[in-house]
Formats: sequence, structure tokens, C-alpha cells
Amino acid sequence: MARMSYGRAFAFHAEGDPDGIAIVFGEGSCTRGELERRSNRLARAYQKMGVSEGDLVTIALPNGIEFFEVCLAAWKLGATPSPVSSRLPDHERRAIVELASPALLAGAESGTYGGLATVAEGFEPDPALSDEPLPDVVARRVRAMTSGGSTGRPKLILETLPAQCDPEQAANGMRAGGTLLVPGPLYHAGPFITAWQQLLLGGRIVLLAHFDPALCLELIERHRVDWVLFVPTMMQRIWRLPEQERSARDLSSLDTVMCTGAPSPPWLKRAWIGWLGPEKILEAYGGSERIAGTQIDGTEWLAHPGSVGKPTGGRKIRILRPDGSECAPGELGEVYMMPAEGQGSTYEYVGATATATPDGWETLGDMGHLDEDGYLYLADRKADMIVTGGANVFPAEVEAALDAHPAVRSSAVVGLPDDDLGQRIHAIVDAPGGVDDAALRAHLAEHLVRYKIPRSFEYVSEPLRDDAGKVRRSALREARLSASVPGAGSAE
Repeated sequence: MARMSYGRAFAFHAEGDPDGIAIVFGEGSCTRGELERRSNRLARAYQKMGVSEGDLVTIALPNGIEFFEVCLAAWKLGATPSPVSSRLPDHERRAIVELASPALLAGAESGTYGGLATVAEGFEPDPALSDEPLPDVVARRVRAMTSGGSTGRPKLILETLPAQCDPEQAANGMRAGGTLLVPGPLYHAGPFITAWQQLLLGGRIVLLAHFDPALCLELIERHRVDWVLFVPTMMQRIWRLPEQERSARDLSSLDTVMCTGAPSPPWLKRAWIGWLGPEKILEAYGGSERIAGTQIDGTEWLAHPGSVGKPTGGRKIRILRPDGSECAPGELGEVYMMPAEGQGSTYEYVGATATATPDGWETLGDMGHLDEDGYLYLADRKADMIVTGGANVFPAEVEAALDAHPAVRSSAVVGLPDDDLGQRIHAIVDAPGGVDDAALRAHLAEHLVRYKIPRSFEYVSEPLRDDAGKVRRSALREARLSASVPGAGSAE
């Protein structure tokens, strides 16, 4: 079938099966017909507020059916949805709104942003407005994701692709008319993109308000979910459920468990492959910029353990030294990427400038290496690297080793100033059941060389990663620099 606008693609499925369930959320749900009619009326309300083709619509709403209504309404006007966290501190949200200059902000009370048109969560359009189809229009940009708010310097990532698709062409191994579980926050690219891929393929999504490991398994069984995207943090929390609880659930409907957002620790990947089978486990790496992406299935991973795969879709990856020369296979360097159609073909930044070589290869700041077969292995972000005693240590490696301890729910590793070493490795550990320094050091000694073992430990009682598996290491480090760090000890 020919490609069509997102609005028309969803209408195609709504016309074919108006009573089919589009979204399941908590104890409620909505049909395709309901979502189609609601978004049409909402689009007309937004139009009256000044939203038109080419505009941005900032969406500061929590996970819920309303989020999808707003996105679809924006696309039907030729506008571009730009989701942000509904829980952002006010100063961060205002910085993003100032940068984006949207025509509308959904998720804020009237008058709170000066003359900017706003609608609060739960907004009801005038029932007198028509819910009939609008004139068809294609939004020039499919979405505008945000990034960088944790540094105080937000940036907008404007995709250059139009909001078009073939409503009968499956993506990422999804089933036409299948069922997808969405356990992550919709303001992140992975959940946002995959949820809409399934809806625009005529499928249904089962949406969680917040990630819950036991509930995920219950919903997969109850709704016969066949596709799900998890970040490693989610996979770890599910794996840490009592074995009897995990094995009691019928997960036979699952075709694909996609993991993305961060490299999966090898021990965790092996556990899931052993549980569900290698053919069901898929890992992907990339960014909202889409300058490159890799993919690897469980069978390939067993032959290349620790890899995130090879570039897909004609995209290319190089590993470069600081002087710009190319690294040899196995040599650590910075990951540079090139999209299939060249630099600038996938996105534009607002509020930031890409880091690129003179010939147009760009980097997101990740470090890694390629093996002899061209498989990519990631280390960590260059900006997060800790230099201690002259040695380079990547926090992600230490965190993966910490998280492998059965008492640890999550961890974050930062570098703190040290007169002798330059930086000392400090571990912040979330272990609800309790664990001590000696136990962690003994455990880490089995996984890491001595200089990578943290010199100090600090224990907290709340998860250190959000529902998308993200950790704000820079904010954690700054907080500890401005206060005395509890629990500091020596690894000697």
C-alpha cells in the first residue's frame, strides 16, 4: 500500500475496525473509532487556539490515553508533537518551551506560560466541534524529542522525516494487528516510536502508567502480548522477581523482547536468553538523532557476547582516536556515525551543535570498539569516564558488576575529587534488602580488576534510574560535591 499521513493511516484502521481496541490502560480502554473521533474534535479545538501546519505542540502529559489523542490531533493539523516529562521541574520545562516556541503546550494550566496557548491535563474540547475527518495533511516533521535537560542546557531533536507510513508495512518484527506492551515513559523515543508503530499497523497497545515488574508479566499473560520494549533496568527488575513468580506466568505469546536504551550487562542477557530463548531476544542501539543504529538477536549475541550488533539500513559506524585517525579492531575509541543518506538527512538540533568530523561523521559521545567482524561493543559515554590514578574507568562497567549482586536493585557510579588519584570511584547503591561494603567488594573482585573497584560506597533507599532506565550521573556527582558524602570508606 502507498505511504500516507499518520492521521490518514490511523483513520484507515479505524474505518476498517472501529470497535477494535486501540489502547488498554489500567482498567480502561479505548477503541480505534473513539480515538479517531476524539482526536478529530481535539484537532479542531487546537486549530481554534492557533495551531497550524508546521507548528510544534509540546506535550507534558503522563502516560495515558490522552497522550495519544494529543499526538494524533497534532499530526492531523500538520503539526509536530514534542513530548516532555510531565514531572520536569518548572525551570527545566520553561527552558524547553522557550527553546521550542510551540504553538500549544498540553499539560499546563491556562495563563501559566504568558501568552502561550495551554490546555491542562484532562482538557475537554467543545462538544459542538465536529468529530468528522479533517482535510488530510502530512506533518513535515514526525516528532521533536528533547534531551539534555539534566545539564541545564536542553536541546530539541527535530526529525527530518515526515509523518508518513504504510499502514500495512510492519516494523521491527511487529505483527500486523499485534499487541504491544508499553512499560516505559512516552516522552522517551523508544516507547513513543514503537507504540505508534504498532497503532499505525492496526494493532493495540497495553500501556502502563509506571513500570512495575510483576504487572508487566501479568499483562503479557492476560493480553497475549507479542512484542515489548524493555530497557536493561526493567529486565533486571523482572529477573529479580522470585523465580516461582516469574515461571508461573505464561509468556508463550511473546515473539520479541527488544532491549535498548543502554547496553545489556552480559550476565543479564544470558539469563533472558536462557529463560525465553535466543530467537526472542533482540537488542538495538541508536539515538533519537537516528544517525546510525545497530541491532543484534540473541543467537548472534551468543557468538559475539557483549555486542550491540552491526549497523542496519545502510548506516555506517567508525571508531576514531582523539586525533581523528581510525581505531584498529578491538581498540577503544569514540563512536562516529553516518546515516545512509548522509549528514543532515535525519535530524536537526535546536539549542545544540553536532560534534562532527570535517567530512560529516557525527558522534553522540559514546565510546566503544568494533571487532574483526564489524560488531559494535559499547563502553560508556565519554563525558562520564572517570580517570583515576591515570587509568580510564567507565561507570557503566562498574554499575553492571554492582547490579549483578542479588541484593542490588540499582546503582550509579561517579568520580569524586581525590588529591592522590585525581578522581576516586564512588558507588551509590540502592539495595533495599541491605548489603555492606565488604560483601560488595568481595563480589566486585570476581568481576573487575582492582583499580575499577569503588573506593567508597554510599547507600540510598530509592531507585537511581527512572522508568526509562536513565540515570543523571552529573546531577548525582554535583550533589555530592556540594555536601559531605556519607558512607565513604576505603577499598584498601
